[in-house]
Amino acid sequence: MRNNLRINTLSLFMLAMVSPVLHAEDTIKSSSSHFAYIGTYNPNGEGVYRVKVDPKSGALSDKTVVSHLPNPAQLVVDAKGQTLYIASEVADFNGTKHGGIVAYRINPQDGSLAPLNEVDSQGAGPVYLALTPDGRHLLVANYVSGSVAAFPVESDGKLGDASSVQQSEGPAGAGKPAGAVEGSFAISDHNGPHAHMIASDPSGKFVFSTDLGLDRIYQWRFDSHSGKLTPNDPPWIAAASAGAGPRHFVFHPDGKTLLLVNEEASTLTSYRFDSQKGTLTQLHDVSTLPAEYKGTNFVAGLALSGDGKNLYVANRLHNSIAQFRVGSEGRLQPVAEVWTRGDYPRTITLDPSGRYLYALNQRSDNITRFSVDKQSGKLSFVEGYTPVGSPSQMVFMPAAK
Repeated sequence: MRNNLRINTLSLFMLAMVSPVLHAEDTIKSSSSHFAYIGTYNPNGEGVYRVKVDPKSGALSDKTVVSHLPNPAQLVVDAKGQTLYIASEVADFNGTKHGGIVAYRINPQDGSLAPLNEVDSQGAGPVYLALTPDGRHLLVANYVSGSVAAFPVESDGKLGDASSVQQSEGPAGAGKPAGAVEGSFAISDHNGPHAHMIASDPSGKFVFSTDLGLDRIYQWRFDSHSGKLTPNDPPWIAAASAGAGPRHFVFHPDGKTLLLVNEEASTLTSYRFDSQKGTLTQLHDVSTLPAEYKGTNFVAGLALSGDGKNLYVANRLHNSIAQFRVGSEGRLQPVAEVWTRGDYPRTITLDPSGRYLYALNQRSDNITRFSVDKQSGKLSFVEGYTPVGSPSQMVFMPAAK
């Protein structure tokens, strides 16, 4: 649910592929995630924080503010760990009616940041950043305006002018989510286009973007040389159910499956991905909530284990992390659920080793940590909290090789 963004928008006018799984008994050959960066929302969050990550325990320490951009809630780091891109999720960046994206050079010694350049996000409220597989383009989804854009990445990590901008248009989605559980009042932002995520397929030839407001998943062809997005055939498919509110997705390592969460319906949907045509076909759709739960919930982030066997989904208001077993043909089997030990988990993130999962609890202003069982994938809470005001997203430095 984008209620926090709406509040920020009104007051200011103005969200990674997981490496192969290792486990506690495995020999750790390097400090696989020496630094991580945490994006936040103002005013509770002061900016972007750099933290040190203990490679054995997963503990976070030495929290330091490294960027004071307004609402620096969305982050992505390049594959070499040299450049961090931060989106200012506002609608008045530098006096414009758009958001902004700033490229920073990362100091490998202390994790500090030095600004390289900044660009207009080509829309209001940039809510998601993703790099293409070859690292040559940065993709952005602008929630408030409903636009998506691509930016070339120069050899030094700086961003060039937008190479493609696409504005969603169409009738608003259903006001009430048909697939939600009984008693749900998960009704938000079905009043026009609201792009929520954009990312490339593993080949870099195709791009998909979700629009929560229009209940659509857009299908794009992507030219890696020109950076142009062009509509595929068909240009979009409807959400799994009326008013579902498609939000975030991840590609399965089998190369044939895409897994997507629907924010308003609190459902998880699997799709068959045609890698030749770049199109999706719906397979299975299940609730992210326990069968006995009634009332309102908003699904947020998801995280997939490196082997593709276990998928984790964050439920806001229910404040849980649901675990699903991913089978053949995109079959989804509920396994377990755990309490986040916090309120309103905006995103969940696996560390590069796959041994720890973190919940960024926006309303309780903290991050909680869970160990991941090697055999079952089940989560166990690790005592201790990391205090962070309104955390939104956490990204890790790539594992050393």
